Amino acid sequence: MAKNGTPKGAAAPAAMNGNNKRKRDEKPVQKTNKKEKIVEEEEMDDEEEESEEESDNDNDDEDDEEEEEGANGTEAKSDAAKEDIEIDFSANDAVAIAAGGKQINYDFSSLDLSEPTKKGIADIGFTKMTEVQARTIPPSLAGRDVLGAAKTGSGKTIAFLIPAIELLYKLKFKPRNGTGVIIISPTRELALQIFGVAKDVLKYHNQTFGIVIGGANRKAEADKLAKGVNLLVATPGRLLDHLQIFKGFVYKNLKALVIDEADRILECGFEDEMKQIIKLLPKESRQSMLFSATQTTKVTDLARISLKAGPLYINVDEKKETATADGLEQGYVVCESDKRFLLLFTFLKRNLKKKVIVFFSSCNSVKYHAELLNYIDIPVLDLHGRQKQQKRTTTFFEFINAPTGILLCTDVAARGLDIPAVDWIIQFDPPDDPRDYIHRVGRTARAGTKGKSLLFLLPSELGFLRYLKHAKVPLNEYQFPTAKISN
Repeated sequence: MAKNGTPKGAAAPAAMNGNNKRKRDEKPVQKTNKKEKIVEEEEMDDEEEESEEESDNDNDDEDDEEEEEGANGTEAKSDAAKEDIEIDFSANDAVAIAAGGKQINYDFSSLDLSEPTKKGIADIGFTKMTEVQARTIPPSLAGRDVLGAAKTGSGKTIAFLIPAIELLYKLKFKPRNGTGVIIISPTRELALQIFGVAKDVLKYHNQTFGIVIGGANRKAEADKLAKGVNLLVATPGRLLDHLQIFKGFVYKNLKALVIDEADRILECGFEDEMKQIIKLLPKESRQSMLFSATQTTKVTDLARISLKAGPLYINVDEKKETATADGLEQGYVVCESDKRFLLLFTFLKRNLKKKVIVFFSSCNSVKYHAELLNYIDIPVLDLHGRQKQQKRTTTFFEFINAPTGILLCTDVAARGLDIPAVDWIIQFDPPDDPRDYIHRVGRTARAGTKGKSLLFLLPSELGFLRYLKHAKVPLNEYQFPTAKISN
């Protein structure tokens, strides 16, 4: 765990063979970036973002019909109220508000926190806040609704956990009071990561905490909820199940709702579930926080129905010239399809002492390449959406705790997860969208550290570089001499 308040996390895998489909503009792009040779021991040891186009859909039941905006059956806001909560993602005035017009203090010791929270933070080793934490925590402690935009790896998990935990502490929540805070996450792995960080921060508190996710035992979750879970981490589908079906779930005293990775939640197809969840949850006297790495119309709509009018908008990356982390060294290599696997094999063989994540476009591809690489004595772990939850969880934490290793995965691991000390991110299959590229490479160079990434491209896929350039993603072309590629 980094000392700047960014918690540990994990990634998920998926892969396919060198002939899998690509949806790229085939028109080549003029190469303007300098070429760099990568041949000896310092070749490309970068880790790759966990990327997976499958939605981590954890709802075991059929979706109910989409419901109206609002909460607890109340009518949707008036047109005037809607106007008040319109979100302008390009505005930066809220950042000044977040700073209060004063110089920001980045020391955790400057926050007015309870002793149990201070002790938990001290045990984790946090001393300095990241920018998103320094700008989010003080107004959140004061009760403001927050709409946050920040690059992956910015430390926003702590940014919303500390205010939520402090709220429970000040209200003296006990198990009999039921659930006071709900944190919604797009994937099971990210939910597990948030749950782990919450457990650390709550170490000296008396408040209870729990998690409900798809793939887990529903009855065991219901039994835990019946005993009273003050802080609940959940994925959308399973949360809606419990809200609709389990009468022993006490949430009438809900005081805070956190929606993390809102854009990813919507990309996974949970728009209807989120509308139903927000309608079911109490709205009066509820503080809400919504975080999203990217701007979409659907995210704006979700913010409108979940946040109070006039939320505080915080964007710490607005003035950045690039969409990726400053410490990230990014490159691409052009390779014919019949050489792609040999290039991957050569790279991994030379980086066995590094921590590497390799992204593939499908679960079948992850499985295929994992079996092949393990067979030829390149030990790898694999993570994808078709695995049973226990297998995914075991693999997830095994890779997190390993000092070195190779993880093959789909995009299930590309969002939000914080895997310590990843050296290289390899994208064997390019994603369908530059935003997915950004989320993949966000698994490395987190919270001020350094990392490397490498994108594999077919000659016909060079057109994708234009989209990356438009998205403010700088890449250099790497050359891997044919003589250095293993046969």
